[in-house]
Amino acid sequence: MEKSLFDRYGGFSTVSKIVLDLYDRLLDDDDVGPFFDEIDMARIVDHQTKFVSSLMGGPASYTDDQIRKMHAHLAIDPEHFERLEEILRATLSDHGVAPEDIEAITGAFAARRPLVVEKER
Repeated sequence: MEKSLFDRYGGFSTVSKIVLDLYDRLLDDDDVGPFFDEIDMARIVDHQTKFVSSLMGGPASYTDDQIRKMHAHLAIDPEHFERLEEILRATLSDHGVAPEDIEAITGAFAARRPLVVEKER
């Protein structure tokens, strides 16, 4: 049986490093950083570690309804989503994730776009 990306890249230990770096980058970004101004960062990093793990085939998961509810109060435009995806790609690459695996992870991420982008809801 083939290992999941989650297992191949080292599980929660590696994913948590990627997510911490991702949020450092997101917070510094002028376009998406303001979304996190009033957010409990420890809580969101925990949630995002589980979410990215799920994108990589790990044990955590969120339902579409949970994802929709978590983002319903935010005015996320297509441009914000695209910027976040761009930063995610760069972060994964900088952590040694292979290009084909980046495509798989960002493809799973993009599949959830209609759940979070306001203009597409």
